[in-house]
Amino acid sequence: MKIILSRKGFDSVSGGVPSPILPDGKLLSLPIPDKLSRVTYNDLTHGDERLGDLVEQLAGIPRTHRAHIDPDLSAGSLPRARGWRPIFGQVGAAERHLENQGVDASDVFLFFGLFRQAERSASRWRYVRGSPAIHTFFGWLQVAERVGVSDWPTDGNAWALYHPHFSRSPEPTNVVYVSTRSLAIPKQRRLEVAGAGTFDHFSPQLRLTAPESDRPSLWRLPEWFYPRNKRSPLTYHRNLSRWRRCDRGVELSAVARGQEFVLDCDDYPQATEWLASLLRVASF
Repeated sequence: MKIILSRKGFDSVSGGVPSPILPDGKLLSLPIPDKLSRVTYNDLTHGDERLGDLVEQLAGIPRTHRAHIDPDLSAGSLPRARGWRPIFGQVGAAERHLENQGVDASDVFLFFGLFRQAERSASRWRYVRGSPAIHTFFGWLQVAERVGVSDWPTDGNAWALYHPHFSRSPEPTNVVYVSTRSLAIPKQRRLEVAGAGTFDHFSPQLRLTAPESDRPSLWRLPEWFYPRNKRSPLTYHRNLSRWRRCDRGVELSAVARGQEFVLDCDDYPQATEWLASLLRVASF
C-alpha cells in the first residue's frame, strides 16, 4: 500500500491566495481556475456557502469563472448524476510520477493545501488579520480503479463526464482515479470511513506546517518519517538536508513545487496506523 501526499487547491500561484478556514473551523478547499472546465465557482456550494462569493471576495476572481473541481470529494457540492462517485484526475509529469511509483488500486491519496483563517465582515469575506497561512490536510481518496480518459467506458458511466479531465485531450497521461465505496487499511479493521471525503473541520492533527513556523512548507511529521536504513524516502525529498530530527518528531522543508509525494508503506509500517489516526478525525 502507498500513501500519496497530494497538493491541491488555491495557493500563492494558483488562485493567488490560500483557501479559507471558516469561522466555525470548516476547511473549504478552493479549486483552482480552469477555463476548460464545465463548472463555474457559482455552481459550487459548501453547506450554506457559495464558492462564488468566497473566490470573488477573497481572491478577486469573478464568480462566473470556471473552476477545476479536482479532486471532487463531496457529493453535496453539485447536483449529481446517478452513479456519481468521488473522483480525482492527474496528467502529464505528475501522472507519470504516480505511474512510475506504481500507484494503483487500494493506495490512498491524502490531499493537502494552503489554508488561512477567514471571517465575514460587513457581509464580505476577508482573512483574519495576522492569521498565518499553513499547509493542512483537507481530504482523502482510496483508489478503486485507475482509468485513462481515452479508455473511460461511457456506457453507464456518463456521471463522470462533467469532470475537468474529460475536457482535456485524451492523451496517455490523462488519467482519473475513482474512489472505493469504503476505506480498507491493512490491520485497521475497526475503521468505518467512506472511501473518499473531506475533513469537515480543522484539527491540529491535520496540520502539516510546524506550529512555530512562519513558513507553510516547514512541516512537522512523526519521527518515523525520517528516511534512514536505506528506506525509500517520501518522493522528491531524498535530500537529507531537508530533514531534521526535533523533540516532537521530525521537521521537513518540503519542496516548493510538485504535486504528488509518494510514501511506500512497506518501508514505513507505522504509516497505516498514522493514516488511520488521521481518518478517525473524519468520523467525529
